[in-house]
Amino acid sequence: MDRRRFLVSTTAAASLIGFIPGAAAGISREFDPPRLEKRSLGKTGEKLSMLGFGGIVVMNATTQQAASRVAEAIDYGVNYFDVAPTYGNAEVMLGPALKPYRKKVFLACKTTERKKEGARKELEQSLKNLQTDHFDLYQLHAVTTKQDVETIFAKGGAMETFLEARKEGKVRFIGFSAHSVEAAMSLMDRFDFDTILFPVNFATWYAGNFGPQVLKKAQEKGMGILALKAMAKQPYPKGTKKKVPKCWYQPLTTEEEAKMGLRFTLSHAVTAAIPPGNENLFRMALKLAVGFKPLTPAEVEEVKKKGLATPPIFKYPSEKYT
Repeated sequence: MDRRRFLVSTTAAASLIGFIPGAAAGISREFDPPRLEKRSLGKTGEKLSMLGFGGIVVMNATTQQAASRVAEAIDYGVNYFDVAPTYGNAEVMLGPALKPYRKKVFLACKTTERKKEGARKELEQSLKNLQTDHFDLYQLHAVTTKQDVETIFAKGGAMETFLEARKEGKVRFIGFSAHSVEAAMSLMDRFDFDTILFPVNFATWYAGNFGPQVLKKAQEKGMGILALKAMAKQPYPKGTKKKVPKCWYQPLTTEEEAKMGLRFTLSHAVTAAIPPGNENLFRMALKLAVGFKPLTPAEVEEVKKKGLATPPIFKYPSEKYT
């Protein structure tokens, strides 16, 4: 089947998503039906699939399962893969599964180490695990507290390893993920990062006041914005015993709910969203994202009502930013 390619300029993209709170700037979008839409990543010159493959999808999988899940994602047009040492054996499983496609994909990795020596050790081990000589994006992982930020930028902090690795060609771009608004804002004040990986979720946005200020600042700085928790619903009720595997939060599990969550997140000036690591939910996200259309203004109001009525998994201000 012939595929039709065309680009939506920054201006046109802005007209599509500008009504979403915080979406002050547009992104360029590339379409190649029936594969996933691709979007520009800040000022990097890269274009990523609008859904990313989180490494947790292959955590505890067999070699055959990991290869099959990666191949399925590739068939949908996924070219953005993100993993971290904290995801169990995900790096070890993803490396061989991704090897046939490595030159055609954008591979991101992360470290929770805050000091130079620890970050270097994790970087080198992750490169070995993933059977690659470089990462397209290397990120500070889950920065949450004030102490995290201070340690990262202090003498002997992790940023020294990041900058050295970029000079060595082991890292192309530098970014971070954050789980508090305060940490994200502080990091952006300290350094010109290429990307940010941050929760952009209908409930945290409206009920938690968590996200608008971060996306606004990231857009002003021209950063690539990558989104977490698009398909999160709320914290598990206290005492819940039966939980969805690989989800520490209660996810949106019906197709209607999941599509609403994805559309809310991807209607912002976000390059890509990473769905839950649960393989069934990831597969659902792939199917739902094909043919994505931004929310209409009327739909935004409906999502806002749902968001305000849903307990958020993150709030601003954060009790953890001490």
